[in-house]
Amino acid sequence: MTEVRVLISDDDEMIRAVLREVLDEEPDIAVVAVARDADEAIRLAEHHRPAVAVLDVRMPGGGGARAAREIARLSPETAILAFSAYADRASMAGLAAAGVTEYLVKGVPNTKIVEAVRRLGRSSA
Repeated sequence: MTEVRVLISDDDEMIRAVLREVLDEEPDIAVVAVARDADEAIRLAEHHRPAVAVLDVRMPGGGGARAAREIARLSPETAILAFSAYADRASMAGLAAAGVTEYLVKGVPNTKIVEAVRRLGRSSA
């Protein structure tokens, strides 16, 4: 089985740490980079070319939508998973238009996050 390489980007330090811990526990998933804002996420995605980028919707530097657009342009093989506390239709529609492949609301069980990362990682391979 091929390892799924993941970039995590969230402005909340605790969320970044928990996501990294949850994903790093999986033998077939490797977190290759962690970012605090959209600018850093874009730079790291271009450098590491992860299979999956997990992006917070509302973070400094233009948010997840800007990061998703730029990552889709610079690393088109990267699938994008939005991870947000917000589940409103406007946020979801804006992210879909920006290239987000899947959208999860913070608070879902960790198993759902792992399943989504695996599914997206397989689809981008």
